[in-house]
Amino acid sequence: MKIGLYSKVINSEKQLLLVQEIIDFLKAEGVSVYYHEHLVNEFKNFHLTIDPSQLFTQLSSHNKLIDYLICIGGDGTILDAVEILADSGIPLIGVNTGRLGFLANVSTSGLKDAFSQLKRGSYLIDKRNLLQLDSNQPLFQFNYAMNDFVLHKKETSSMITVHAFLNGEPLNSYWADGLIVATPTGSSGYSLSCGGPILFPKSGSIVVTPIAPHNLNVRPVIIPDDQVLSFEIEGRSNYFLASLDSRSVTIDNKVQIAIRKADFSINLVRFEGDTYLKTLRNKMLWGMDHRN
Repeated sequence: MKIGLYSKVINSEKQLLLVQEIIDFLKAEGVSVYYHEHLVNEFKNFHLTIDPSQLFTQLSSHNKLIDYLICIGGDGTILDAVEILADSGIPLIGVNTGRLGFLANVSTSGLKDAFSQLKRGSYLIDKRNLLQLDSNQPLFQFNYAMNDFVLHKKETSSMITVHAFLNGEPLNSYWADGLIVATPTGSSGYSLSCGGPILFPKSGSIVVTPIAPHNLNVRPVIIPDDQVLSFEIEGRSNYFLASLDSRSVTIDNKVQIAIRKADFSINLVRFEGDTYLKTLRNKMLWGMDHRN
């Protein structure tokens, strides 16, 4: 078995010891361990080196060097790993060392049990759809998001107006601080905090959620994920913020943007007894009430 490791930041001896413990455990189990090139600089901070033959950078459907990718960190690390995995289809396992761990669902103490299930094949593949951004000029190096695409005001405290179109037909004009287009995965993130609904991963939908809208009759709307959304933006400033997950760029009102479902998905590994409802209850206290 070949397993790749990725971690965003290793900035303490404690984190280093955890990563080293995982590496030692995998090697003791006969696993060939590979490292994302980002870890080279992280390890250098602690005067450690990695064999260049064990490094990987970008994975794809044509470059399947590893069987699984283990991400050590929080949900932000998982979102970063989406760019590394791209359309490779390689399953992703999240080991949570962050705060929430909604996507990174394996605890550090539960890693050995998870690996035992992995060897037995006792796991499910949870396919997570992505959003793809198309524009009339280059904006991002990686035009995909697993959580959400966001348009937001930038240089003024005044509202902006986002004209949204569904397959070319006017959907709405949002007077707001911005607009969120979220996948089912991202529906429990920024969209939820702005009043959007929770979508289950296999719902086949996306949600459009305005940020602080100035219309009482404007609410989040759920649309099928085979539709194409496009946008025109106006405001007192000519510059706005566009974000794909944690990556943001400044755009002007001349940029033409369209959002649609990507042609590939990300494969998250879910182990025995790990369901979406359990994650909602344990991580977000869904349905938790002292009266129950």
